[in-house]
Amino acid sequence: MPSNKKLLQAAAGSAGDDNLFVEDVFSTYVYGSTHGTSPIVNGINLADEGGLVWFKHRTATYSNILFDTERGTSNHLVSNTTAGNATSIGLGSFNTDGFSFSGGNLNVNSASHVAWSFRKAEGFCDIVTYTGNDTARTIAHNLGSVPKMIIVKSTSDTYNWYVYHASLTNQQNLTLDTSNPAGNSGAEYWNSTTATSSVFSLGTYFGVNGNNKTYVAYLFGDDAVFGEDADEQICKIGSYTGTGSNGNTITLGFEPQWLMWKPSSGTGDWQIVDSMREWTADGVANRLEPNNSDAEALTGSTYCNLTSTGFVQNGSSGSNNASGTTYIYMAIRRPMKVPEAGTEVFITNATSGVTNLSAGQFVTGFPVDLNINGQRTNSTLTKYVLDRLRGNGAYLSTAGSSVSAAPNSNTFMFNNGDASTVVDLYNGWWGSASGIISWSFKRAPKFMDTICYTGNGTAGATQAHNLQVAPELIMFKSTSSNTGWISYWSTLGLGYYLLGFDSTTAIGTGSLLNNTAPTASIITLSTQGWNTNNNGDGYVAYLFATLAGVSKVGSYTGTGATLDVDCGFSNGARLIIIRRTDVAGDWFIYDSVRGIVSGNDPYLILNTTAAEVTNTDYIDPLSSGFTVTSSAPVGLNASSGNYVFLAIA
Repeated sequence: MPSNKKLLQAAAGSAGDDNLFVEDVFSTYVYGSTHGTSPIVNGINLADEGGLVWFKHRTATYSNILFDTERGTSNHLVSNTTAGNATSIGLGSFNTDGFSFSGGNLNVNSASHVAWSFRKAEGFCDIVTYTGNDTARTIAHNLGSVPKMIIVKSTSDTYNWYVYHASLTNQQNLTLDTSNPAGNSGAEYWNSTTATSSVFSLGTYFGVNGNNKTYVAYLFGDDAVFGEDADEQICKIGSYTGTGSNGNTITLGFEPQWLMWKPSSGTGDWQIVDSMREWTADGVANRLEPNNSDAEALTGSTYCNLTSTGFVQNGSSGSNNASGTTYIYMAIRRPMKVPEAGTEVFITNATSGVTNLSAGQFVTGFPVDLNINGQRTNSTLTKYVLDRLRGNGAYLSTAGSSVSAAPNSNTFMFNNGDASTVVDLYNGWWGSASGIISWSFKRAPKFMDTICYTGNGTAGATQAHNLQVAPELIMFKSTSSNTGWISYWSTLGLGYYLLGFDSTTAIGTGSLLNNTAPTASIITLSTQGWNTNNNGDGYVAYLFATLAGVSKVGSYTGTGATLDVDCGFSNGARLIIIRRTDVAGDWFIYDSVRGIVSGNDPYLILNTTAAEVTNTDYIDPLSSGFTVTSSAPVGLNASSGNYVFLAIA
């Protein structure tokens, strides 16, 4: 049955401007010892709409702490115990853009914490409080759809946390505070009745409906009522069966950012992973457990892989993939809003020196998914490429083909008090080096996406992506062998390719994409030997598209004279990457922080270790894009020369 929201939208004939996105109703916020008592600004309107905030200390043994707007800021519950409401820890306030602290163990200095915020919204989350009466009954809710998971806890007494899950029968339940398998309790808990879009049912068991005892219920749904057209899921609640071997693929239809699961037919802890705390395509996962107070546990690779369409469970452990064991899960989609300005998805940070390493971190204003960084004045070091999907332990070189492990374990992992993400490129990475340059990108529909996959050597193999439009630039790199970068540009055509960042070679003939145009959801790969699909090799691919007013993937023909390149912008380009294609050429990179001005414009060359050049005027500002000057060399503006570029407003 469609939700009330979807029916109203259909009657109006338009999705309207009030559609919700996952960014509006869910947030993972990681904060550390430098956060202090500043409010958490995560964009979630808890004050007006209501919701739940779930805290966990990451680095020490400390309980899972839950606050919700129905019980107020002075009452909390602990999911790893049976205790009722406690008041020893208070929350400062629920705000229209997050929440505030009042002190205590939610923001301990010298510690790392995570806060998951769930906003009440039709089709996703509702919170209900009630008083038990020891009589089989129904409880009304406002989820607007059939709840697929309900978590009930007595707030007045010491009872377990009881979990209703649509993948179980209506006579079964799990307990959030234990590792026990699902119990079969007949009508005691849910009155042997499946929840509906307006009510859920209770039996007479005192843990969910004791006379004069008080309760809170957290309801979660997975209706497709989100996004631009109100037809996308942001949550999937379901089950899978363990295989006891690698490659147990669970397809959600979207890439998740948060996942909770539990073996239901066997004993095993609840587990939560999320992409803010390093959950990667390689299967690395920082796990927290709702039923335990333990600190975060980091698994090695090939445990639970994050994919463009879901996740993969590996191995044979009872915790995630024992053969024949049934597991229930709840997954939440990664961010899905289309950006309206380049500042939402790209920033350049630069510094001439580092004097305070503990504070020497770049604030970007958004969670970073791709980062390119280097030293401006050093002539012996390459520029490095890091991305969130592969995690904090791996980097690539723009000036070489090698694959290496990075020394920094905290590159993407922190937020700060104004909702900006800190990119940590100093501590354990650049040390006390001076002249750091950092270009940071956020994945977003119609702008940029990252995918990781394993090649199979078969022509016509497809890989899913979440760009939502056909990519115009795809930069490929093997992550398991020292083969070079290679790129597809739509402006060159399907039958041509350009070697990537580490090469100056001119355009080549042949199709990386098996002569098949990419679509808004997949790319098609050619056979073995193209450095995009060698059998057994791991790959990362960065996909870009033109988004009006935000980005432009394009080409131009040089004139040797001053040349204006129109990108459709209104305030000029803040990043420009240019490469000549008809003959050998360098990868030039300019940015507005170092200077895209009417005078000299510093540039770096991505395919070399050369230091920054500062005394040339090859690029000038242009409100609609950028200007290539008449003094530019043949690498930028030869008469009749062919060039491709990526520009970001």
